[in-house]
Amino acid sequence: MTAIEIKEYGDADQLVPTHRPIPAPAEDEVLIKVSYAGVNRPDVIQRKGLYPPPPGESDIPGLEISGTIVKIGAQINQYKPGDKVLALVGGGGYAEYCTAPVGQCLPIPKNLSMEQAAALPETYFTVWSNVFDRCELKPDETILIHGGTSGIGTTAIQLAKAFGAKVITTAGSDEKCQACLDLGADLAINYKTQDFVEESKAFTQKKGVDVVLDMVGGDYIQRDISCLGTDGRLCFIAFLSGSQADVNFMPVMLKRLKITGSTLRARSRAFKAQIGNNLKEKVWPLIESGKLGPLIYKVLPLEEAAEAHKLMESSKHIGKIVLKLEK
Repeated sequence: MTAIEIKEYGDADQLVPTHRPIPAPAEDEVLIKVSYAGVNRPDVIQRKGLYPPPPGESDIPGLEISGTIVKIGAQINQYKPGDKVLALVGGGGYAEYCTAPVGQCLPIPKNLSMEQAAALPETYFTVWSNVFDRCELKPDETILIHGGTSGIGTTAIQLAKAFGAKVITTAGSDEKCQACLDLGADLAINYKTQDFVEESKAFTQKKGVDVVLDMVGGDYIQRDISCLGTDGRLCFIAFLSGSQADVNFMPVMLKRLKITGSTLRARSRAFKAQIGNNLKEKVWPLIESGKLGPLIYKVLPLEEAAEAHKLMESSKHIGKIVLKLEK
């Protein structure tokens, strides 16, 4: 099969087409002929040598796919060859064939194309796990989402609104802020021209927000703490500006804040399967009703994976970048 491998750790041009054997599914896995594969920040970080795949996972990048099952493991009875699915995988998505644990496969929502389906798993699993499970976002609470036009951001805005929360988000241009508002955000802050701490406090009448979802880190950490109100929750899912900062923790104690964070890739299959069950039960009906869905910025052929990474690193995109494999 054709796959994209990381020739050496480094810039995007280290992503090169190669030929690999088609993988064989384990007893609890399915083999999927990949139609589309989503591109995510963890892929970029892996390419740079900073996010190695967990033991036993493919070194081929790619964490989310859509496609058709062509072979099933001995323990599988809920799917059969020919079924079309999307899947969250631990690696191997940038390839014509990819294995996936059965618990991390989900049926494609009835109103979505294969292209759209590939843009769901990584962001929906991540947002659900962190915003709703870890931070327990409730209706009528307010969440501040950084990076509102990223794949995570566009997903988090829609999910938070769908479940009754008020949404504040940050983005790096007026155009991106408008895109966030179009997705349902109540307030979009241009972080290059506005102070998101002051704007958040004004929006909440100085009460502060209930949840902050941050993938920036660095000097945002202290400012996130300042944005939070009493009993607020701060969740980190990445540190694009660094994981270290000089922080005054007194507000954490005085406001009874909770600070948490997580990575998804190394979690157990059972943990990911439970997230998948929650999504199928609580979110898939909303997607099928048209209330929310993926925002795709650009689709590129698999062979142009390097260009996809360059686009992601430019931060020009609004929504998801997807690689196409089906002919």
